[in-house]
Amino acid sequence: MRWALSLIAFGFIAIFLLLPLIVVWSEALAKGFGFYFGSLMESDALSAIRLTLLVALIAVPVNAVFGISAAWAIAKFEFRGKAILTTMIDLPFSVSPVVAGLIYVILFGAGGYFGPWLQANGVEIIFAVPGILLATIFVTVPFVARELIPLMQEQGNAEEEAALSLGASGWQVFRRVTLPNIKWGLLYGVLLCNARAMGEFGAVSVVSGHIRGLTNTVPLHVEILYNEYNFVAAFAVASLLALLGLLTLAAKSFLEWRHGAELAASHRH
Repeated sequence: MRWALSLIAFGFIAIFLLLPLIVVWSEALAKGFGFYFGSLMESDALSAIRLTLLVALIAVPVNAVFGISAAWAIAKFEFRGKAILTTMIDLPFSVSPVVAGLIYVILFGAGGYFGPWLQANGVEIIFAVPGILLATIFVTVPFVARELIPLMQEQGNAEEEAALSLGASGWQVFRRVTLPNIKWGLLYGVLLCNARAMGEFGAVSVVSGHIRGLTNTVPLHVEILYNEYNFVAAFAVASLLALLGLLTLAAKSFLEWRHGAELAASHRH
């Protein structure tokens, strides 16, 4: 039974994970390294890469700050609306990203609730970078908070209360007590948040307008190239997302190893 279950597990991984990665890289390099790097250096591809990095650089810190604040409030304090806040954090997991994008179109689009006022004041949200940022922040909200909430609840309040009783300020308690205790969970949440922000397709597709060189992120650029039957270039750009996935997996394994080593060292002492 053990060998049968192991064979099923490895077979599943080989078919649904390893085989697609092999296909992506083989197709990306089908016309050689020259064509591969040329596809990545093309102006629209570079624009999509820059926009993807910009969105991640803004969305990830925003969600990190929100995740820490929300987790600290939920794990350390009792207040009215705590259950509602916890439920709302999980909302992006239960709502389709496409629906989330449509919500922003209804709110901020030309015919939406705030559209006429935004147009009158020259503010562009839908089919512009701000809309992409809003959609990306929405779909990545839970990752940091969901990593930190159970971790902070498990740790309790004893160390923070001891620090406060010794005269530490709130900022000192956070910097010297809370943050060191949650650093691995925070890094793991940020890692997952970054991977999702760079790879998000559904919500961004709805609000971006697919304007080449302006509002296309890497996943949207891959779709356009594929729809134009430029398959090799599409796979070349898609290989960047595959590489991001592999780097995320490696970083995840490293963080788990470091966290486990740190726990083992603390137990020995």
